Amino acid sequence: MATGKEESSVVHGEAQKVVTEFDAPKKKGRNKYAIACTILASMTSILLGYDIGVMSGAAIYIKKDLKISDVEVEILVGILNVYCLFGSAAAGRTSDWVGRRYTIVLASVIFFLGALLMGFATNYAFLMVGRFVAGIGVGYALMIAPVYAAEVSPASSRGFITSFPEVFINAGILFGYISNYGFSKLPTNLGWRFMLGIGAVPSVFLALVVIAMPESPRWLVMQGQLGLAKRVLDKTSDSKEESQLRLADIKEAAGIPEECTDDVVAVPRGATAKASGESFSSFPPPPSAASSSQPSAFTSSNKPQALTPSSSTAQESSKRQA
Repeated sequence: MATGKEESSVVHGEAQKVVTEFDAPKKKGRNKYAIACTILASMTSILLGYDIGVMSGAAIYIKKDLKISDVEVEILVGILNVYCLFGSAAAGRTSDWVGRRYTIVLASVIFFLGALLMGFATNYAFLMVGRFVAGIGVGYALMIAPVYAAEVSPASSRGFITSFPEVFINAGILFGYISNYGFSKLPTNLGWRFMLGIGAVPSVFLALVVIAMPESPRWLVMQGQLGLAKRVLDKTSDSKEESQLRLADIKEAAGIPEECTDDVVAVPRGATAKASGESFSSFPPPPSAASSSQPSAFTSSNKPQALTPSSSTAQESSKRQA
């Protein structure tokens, strides 16, 4: 009996030792630099939340001051979603053209102009023009913030970081309600103007802080700036190995050979190098593409065409007639 107990204790001791030796390594802390950059970019979502929240209270004073109908108020409040569609549709092409950072600046500038136009509006038509401009800026901001967050964040915290835009949308709604309460004591003709015009302040702040943000590494690779992209990935990744893996994935999606290590790559005009399969013409094509691009013995002029049943029957009939 004693021998059995000793053997069982030995077995359990060995199992415990094995489990201890193969414990998972402790997770590293989150990349604070990537989180800070994503927070700054996601703050553009405040513009959407603020516009939604502030208009809910400002509409009451706008109706009294401009003497507009209920239908006009409904159009004024709900038309923002339609205007955002135009901004979101144009933001994708703009971000590929000028970069993610400057798209954020452009969104802030457009919303700044829209907020000023709404604040100084003298009639309903003028107010709708300002609403249109602000909606374009909101559409830009709503599209570019998640894109930048996903492209900068490391894999270990990407799900956590990409939730920031939604958080700042709700924060913007809260700020809109606070603005409604703070300016509700002013005269009717001034209160709603301050409510809408004060939205220009965060847009100015966003346009200034974007200077401290790095450009998206994916966009840098698309522009052939491999050296800059590598430095950004080194700062926003949890390790050097992850940085190299992320760079290799982006290069593969862009059509750049993995063995290319130049800091700057000449990219032909009009090349976007997206994951759709477009590649840089400055690199030699892969063997499959090279073989397909060479003139084949079976070109369109001399390639034999397969005989269909109808064509073979026609040939047999012509032979009989001959």
